[in-house]
Amino acid sequence: MIAWFAKNHVAANLLLVTLLLSGLFSLSTKIPLEVFPSFETDMISVNVSLRGSTPEDVEQGVTIRIEEAVQDLEGIKQIFSRSSEGSGSVTIEVETGYDPRELLADIKSRVDAINTFPADAEKPIVALAERIREVIAVTVSSDYGEKETREYAETVRDQILRLPNVTQVELSGVRDYEIAIEVSQDVLRQYDLSLAQISSAIANSSSDISAGNLKTEGGDVLISSKGQAYRKDEFANIVVKNQADGTIIRLGDIAIIKDDFEETPVRTRFNGKQAAFIDVYRIGPQSAITVADEVKNYIKEQQSSLPQGFELSYWDDDSELVKSRIATLTTNALQGGILVLALLTLFLRPAIAFWVFIGIPVSFMGAFIAMPIFGVTLNIMSLFGFILVLGIVVDDAIVTGENVYTHLKTAKSGEQAAILGTQEVATPVTFGVLTTVAAFLPLAFIEGARGALFAQIPVVVIPVLLFSLIESKFVLPAHLKYIKLRHEKGEPSKFDVIQQRFADGFENAILKYYQPTLNLALRHKLASVSLFVGVFIIILTMITSGWTKFVFFPRIPSETVRVNLTLPTGTPFEVTNKYVIDMSQKAQQLQEKYRDPDTGESVILNILATTGGRGGVSNSGSVRFEITPAEKRESDIGSRELASEWRDLIGVIPGAESLTFRAEIGRSSDPIDVQLSGTSLTILQDVADHIKTRLSTYPTVFDIADSMSDGKEELQIELTQQGLALGLNRVNVAGQVRNSFFGSQVQRIQRGRDDVRVMVRLPIDERRSVADLQNILINTPTGGSVPLSHVATLTAGQSPSTINRIDRYRTLNVTADIEKNNTNMTILQADLTEYLDELMQQYPGVDYKLEGEAKEQRESFGSLAWALVFVFFIIYALLAIPLKSYLQPIIVMSVIPFGMIGAVVGHWIMGMDLTIMSLLGMLALTGVVVNDSLVLVDFINKKRSEGGKLLDAVKIAGASRFRPVMLTSLTTFIGLMPLLFEKATQAQFLIPMAVSLGFGIIFATFITLLLVPINYMMMERFQGWFK
Repeated sequence: MIAWFAKNHVAANLLLVTLLLSGLFSLSTKIPLEVFPSFETDMISVNVSLRGSTPEDVEQGVTIRIEEAVQDLEGIKQIFSRSSEGSGSVTIEVETGYDPRELLADIKSRVDAINTFPADAEKPIVALAERIREVIAVTVSSDYGEKETREYAETVRDQILRLPNVTQVELSGVRDYEIAIEVSQDVLRQYDLSLAQISSAIANSSSDISAGNLKTEGGDVLISSKGQAYRKDEFANIVVKNQADGTIIRLGDIAIIKDDFEETPVRTRFNGKQAAFIDVYRIGPQSAITVADEVKNYIKEQQSSLPQGFELSYWDDDSELVKSRIATLTTNALQGGILVLALLTLFLRPAIAFWVFIGIPVSFMGAFIAMPIFGVTLNIMSLFGFILVLGIVVDDAIVTGENVYTHLKTAKSGEQAAILGTQEVATPVTFGVLTTVAAFLPLAFIEGARGALFAQIPVVVIPVLLFSLIESKFVLPAHLKYIKLRHEKGEPSKFDVIQQRFADGFENAILKYYQPTLNLALRHKLASVSLFVGVFIIILTMITSGWTKFVFFPRIPSETVRVNLTLPTGTPFEVTNKYVIDMSQKAQQLQEKYRDPDTGESVILNILATTGGRGGVSNSGSVRFEITPAEKRESDIGSRELASEWRDLIGVIPGAESLTFRAEIGRSSDPIDVQLSGTSLTILQDVADHIKTRLSTYPTVFDIADSMSDGKEELQIELTQQGLALGLNRVNVAGQVRNSFFGSQVQRIQRGRDDVRVMVRLPIDERRSVADLQNILINTPTGGSVPLSHVATLTAGQSPSTINRIDRYRTLNVTADIEKNNTNMTILQADLTEYLDELMQQYPGVDYKLEGEAKEQRESFGSLAWALVFVFFIIYALLAIPLKSYLQPIIVMSVIPFGMIGAVVGHWIMGMDLTIMSLLGMLALTGVVVNDSLVLVDFINKKRSEGGKLLDAVKIAGASRFRPVMLTSLTTFIGLMPLLFEKATQAQFLIPMAVSLGFGIIFATFITLLLVPINYMMMERFQGWFK
């Protein structure tokens, strides 16, 4: 095949053009752009709403029943459940190897078969948990109230939905509409009515009923009764009762009808004004940039026609991140590519350098063809894969081009030189590429929360390498056959002179430095090996002694700063809102402090404040602000510094259960997370208090909290003997209390795009105190009514705010943050584990697990350990096959540990901690560093097969392979160099992997040129002892 393509340049060029055009077509039409990859998770969620119920009621009535229904299904790894006020959710993690969609169908069938849910429970929603890909949030802010803001936001929402490339939007930041019908007890007594009778009257009158068809000679005529009420005045006209004297009592005569918002308190402010959001999403292959551009153009066009007092803007623009991050990494790739081309041109003939470099875009286009097949988008991780492989991808072409040029000096023709030169190195080059593929492959199977993120890298790198192999074997020789020797061109140009000086410099380096050093090392083989091993041990000791720290995942300054406030459960909304407003005003002070007087622009861009939330949460709030991206920021002030100043300005909030600041990314879980499990929440809380006390003794641990707040105060209704005597029961009494206080949902109507509940209840003034509860009228089976205090007693208690369960046991998590730069997590974790083991002996019914980063670390390290074993075995096999030896692969692989040492030294030089990305880089490094060793050993074998002596073969191989070995390593490092000094936020966590690969390959190269010849000689001597 090599000879056929070399002779048939038309076929080679057609293959080249086909790859380029196919890749461009795939890139432009089939590969969407996004910041981070979105993928389907192996999680199935079941959500049930039981409005007005306590967490314990939800646990008993909903979550436990779902757990029991599905727990024996095959393919379930773990079951998580959360019971909170008014709703319950169960999340099922799917075991690896099982189809989530098949299990989804089984779970849905089991859940739908449950017939013991409480009567007020809404229909369960069973779905595969998918990441929603939000692109941009449109903000509608105004000087008016919530109602006016929402109404205009609805108009904006409808207009955005009509834009050409927008298919999914969602209104957020405002409450849902609700029609509340409130009737006081005095009125009920006056007209001898009950709330149940009013609910029944509404249900009977407010409806649309289809009555069938009328068969006429002219055709069918539909029969229906249209009576559904949608507005306040329509409900007011409903007849509730006909009096004996013929008087008609309508709902509007006896009730206060409110067509407003649900009672759940929520307040959203954007830059200090009442606000609502329209969240815009992208679907399928839609481009985030295209969708966002449509929305931003709409906002720009609307500015001139906005109603007075309204502002239209945007927030969380994902497309800007996509553009800036992709532009940053693309620039890094282009800069790296230019540097690689410049390096190739200095050491190779310009024509050879050009055709070697052409292999990069060709291989990249091949990867673009493969990406849609594997469902990979163009994101920060896949782009990083391209940058990683930028310098590696030309290794096979460099070795091939160098060898072809060498053959050109002795071959009869350029075509013969191209064929012989390519064929001679085809085996080591092919297996060299395969070892690199083998090293990157395990990255696709790393477990843990970030495993799917890491998998994006090999899905890009491996196709690039394989297409590079195809290009270097079938396209490159067809172009190299036209290369001429220098003397055939006549008088050398100035560039030829410069290039010759570089070539002479290389030759001088070989003659003056490398060969004497190699000769010395070969004369003192044992001492040389001892020196290498000594350096290895010294650096290894420095790592284990803490000289180079390991941080599982680095904390990188974010481009947003956020503070979350949690006050004691039951804190009035107004109190929480006051503190949130104060935190927002402190952020505005910072905004003014860092405003440039010349441009009027501040480092802080926009400020978003939110108080309250769904489910009646009134004790929590948050404030968040965006800051200028690092690469566009003129001052050195960053998110960490702003968060620290903001913390000082806010100070201490009296009674706050937690006040946490977040100014960093790279944190998917807590550094410290102790998960307790048992049956009693009281005991779990007691154990949690002990752990929190222990954590507070560590000076670098802060933001200590647990997952269960005190919960709301609870009044439990117990029937008295008098109540039982009247024929009442607990369910009937609790139901009447619920309908009076929480309300009875009579209808749920669709009004435009909104789902509106119709609720019947007592007025708010009759639902404020314990006295109001005691005086509520309870209807008896005999037709009378009595106050609740006559038939029941009220017992004070406390209900937990949430109840979490894992695998059918109640759980409670104790979490904390750490100062990563000042904490040795290994020592802290060991001390904490020892304390927990002792503590558990005092509480035999309680178990604990270390979750959070500790769990991620266990999963990732477990995967890495197996991956390393796999990689070493595969690399050994791929080396043994072409070398036809069991021992020579060990010679080749002997450089791997030194490559890893080089990676550690590189982190020290760059002032970086080792991270999980560093380890992944070292894993990939194992397949790259052996390539040069393989070519060197293969060359020694060839010289010996030609009859050369062992020592001469080793020396000749070292000298003749010096330039290609150095050049392949330099191109790898040079290709990564722009990324190593990148300042963009999202690129920071990728840099450690590039450091491992870049510095590791450089360090291993110098070791290769000395250690491999020494080990080859020693191995031959060792084998000679047994012959």
